[in-house]
Amino acid sequence: MHKNTILFIGLLVLLVLGIMAISDKGGAPAPAPVKKPMSTRTQIVDVANGSTYELVASEVTHTIDGKNVTMLAYNGMIPGPTLRVHEGDQVTIRFINKMNMPTLLHSHGVRMDSPFDGSQLSQKDILPGESFDYALKFPDAGVYWYHPHIREDKQQNMGLYGNFIVIPKEEGYWPQAHHEETLFLSDVLMEDGVIAPYSDKFVTHALMGRFGNTLLVNGKTSAEIQGEPGEVHRFFVTNAATTRTFNFGIAGTKMKLIGGDNGRYEKETFVDSVVLAPSERAVVDVYFEKAGTFALEHTTPTKTYTLGRVSVSGEAPAVSLESQFKTLRTNKAETTAFMDLRHHLSREPDKTLRLTLTSDMATIMGYSGAMGGGHDHGSGQAMPGMSGMNAGTGVAPIEWEDDMGAMNVYSTSETVKWILHDEATGLENMDIDWKFKMGDMVKIRLVNDPSSMHPMQHPIHFHGNRFVVLSTNGTPNDNMVWKDTTLIRAGETMDIVLEATNPGKWMAHCHIAEHLHSGMMLGYTVE
Repeated sequence: MHKNTILFIGLLVLLVLGIMAISDKGGAPAPAPVKKPMSTRTQIVDVANGSTYELVASEVTHTIDGKNVTMLAYNGMIPGPTLRVHEGDQVTIRFINKMNMPTLLHSHGVRMDSPFDGSQLSQKDILPGESFDYALKFPDAGVYWYHPHIREDKQQNMGLYGNFIVIPKEEGYWPQAHHEETLFLSDVLMEDGVIAPYSDKFVTHALMGRFGNTLLVNGKTSAEIQGEPGEVHRFFVTNAATTRTFNFGIAGTKMKLIGGDNGRYEKETFVDSVVLAPSERAVVDVYFEKAGTFALEHTTPTKTYTLGRVSVSGEAPAVSLESQFKTLRTNKAETTAFMDLRHHLSREPDKTLRLTLTSDMATIMGYSGAMGGGHDHGSGQAMPGMSGMNAGTGVAPIEWEDDMGAMNVYSTSETVKWILHDEATGLENMDIDWKFKMGDMVKIRLVNDPSSMHPMQHPIHFHGNRFVVLSTNGTPNDNMVWKDTTLIRAGETMDIVLEATNPGKWMAHCHIAEHLHSGMMLGYTVE
């Protein structure tokens, strides 16, 4: 046999033996990881009435503080595209899941038909590779947003959030402004240049929620906005954090609060800042009178964070809005509607919910003790660094930071149960199934128990139907706005009126993601 032929056969045998050896060890070598595309800047998309818009969730590479990290995005953008529609429009969002985990798409605050709510009560999980058509209608002007409703502690925290801006039918609904900006406030927990890992088995940080150590505006550590002296800028601000409450302001400027979750306030007011719990929104106008640099800030009782800046320079605009900005309007339509709702102030509540929790403290303390951290956060004991106590309760109304150390990290959805307790029936969380009739005005009292082992603020969100805050600690609300989420601070008692006009099966829950996944949700039906 020819020498070259013998050599060829030998090499072929060695190749076959090599393939067999690899096969015996579990198959061919794993393919090289697919490179994730870089995230792109958020786009504003006008979605026409009756049209279909495709929205895809997938992994991307995103840059935070100069470091590339794996995150999640809608259409490759963090935040996802800003979708503009008109009041009264109906559109279809064709959602496609290209992630490696199940998800749902919830259009937060939008009063759509119940089957398209994107919650666990309305549909099955959308598995990897699957799609779902969400038929949405937009009956209310204002700023709304979309996000997952499965493992929000992970998926939302890693970048899955975007805005709907609903343009009002009424001319002059909002005052005039020279520019509009959408701002998403959020945070992420970074460790060694990457986002700290999440557990696939359960939710961690269940006591206080997973506070991030890196604050973000529109997915970046610093927002850069340009303006000219004499301009009025409108900011649509959304808190997309999973637990952090923001106190947002712009240093050295005059800020006018004109709108909230689901539309405009009765009365426009000048404010220094706005407090936004997770999922709450605010619409604020800011007048930049002179050239300069103005810091976007988050201010707590003990610290001020700089979130970005507005650089103002150049020539004044041709049309001045100074006089209009300095005029505080009263909105007659809202004042008339809310006058009727104030009649509910004097009557007893139809439902009372107590916000509290139970926990397996021995297990939590065991884990946190092994890590050398944690504090006692027992009944009525204030944590270090907290200020502004609620009178008579000994607890802070808002916990601005995670000061519990390993105790919070090692509290999980298996060891902590956050509770919505129905005082009339004794039922809790998803054992509650309230029944309301179409047109009911349901007065609900929310009591944030100051004597629980961990008194903490809770942003309570109702799907499908809007409400107003009637009073807090017995003090009537003198400037109402339609809402879908309200912040009940530790020790507070708040009365709301839920307008039950959208039929279907709906959820209500705490919008701290770690509390939701530790049980703090209920169901209600409007028939």
